[in-house]
Amino acid sequence: MEKHMPEKDRAAKAAASWRRERPDLDVEAMEIIGRLNELSALITRDHLQPGFDRFGLQGGEFDVLATLRRAGAPYRLTPTALYEATMLSSGGMTARLDRLQARDLIRREPNPDDRRGTLVGLTDAGLALIDRAIGPHAENETRLLSALTGDERAQLNGLLARLRAVL
Repeated sequence: MEKHMPEKDRAAKAAASWRRERPDLDVEAMEIIGRLNELSALITRDHLQPGFDRFGLQGGEFDVLATLRRAGAPYRLTPTALYEATMLSSGGMTARLDRLQARDLIRREPNPDDRRGTLVGLTDAGLALIDRAIGPHAENETRLLSALTGDERAQLNGLLARLRAVL
């Protein structure tokens, strides 16, 4: 596989400018974090969201449906467990649940283990939709990392997990 040499991206250009203007600053971390931020936005905007669009979903809605699906039958979680398993704010979660319920993709029902609580579950339509969407999504993410070898993907995964653990 041909190695792709990165072009000078915005993070590299910004770091080069800072090195020129303020050579006393260590801007390596700024360059790395800038590149991570830019890569995250690029992946979401140009590569993930178009796949979600094919199924009439926003990224956060996909995340909710996928989280419920991977919970296993009967595909239900408490709102707290759902919130903790996704990367959404609690306010964002409520808005997404409202939209998904209005489209009959999820339902809210009383929690039999907690009289004051509710459970969020997939409807048959929600289960069918996420089962149609998850395969193309997984294939797309694999394609996005195809420039890296298996060893490089494992190394990147390990480094990101380690950084996440300390933060």
